[in-house]
Amino acid sequence: MISGTVIVATEICKGCELCIASCPQESLSLSASINRKGYRFAELVQNNCTGCMNCALVCPDSAITVYRQPKAAKQTAKPVLKAQTA
Repeated sequence: MISGTVIVATEICKGCELCIASCPQESLSLSASINRKGYRFAELVQNNCTGCMNCALVCPDSAITVYRQPKAAKQTAKPVLKAQTA
């Protein structure tokens, strides 16, 4: 499964909740704290982000950055070399 993480620029976020509504994993919520402008800001509350970027795409202030973790490389079986007989 692909995983991701969200970084919110808390001083830019105005708490419009568009990112929360657009998150299919319900990974975001408004914080209990407020920023310097007096807004409650979005924060990652669950570690189940898939990196879909819906939140960043709908953010009107570009306050969200999404980082996706690369998929783990598939491990394939190594071919078995047969001993050669003379």
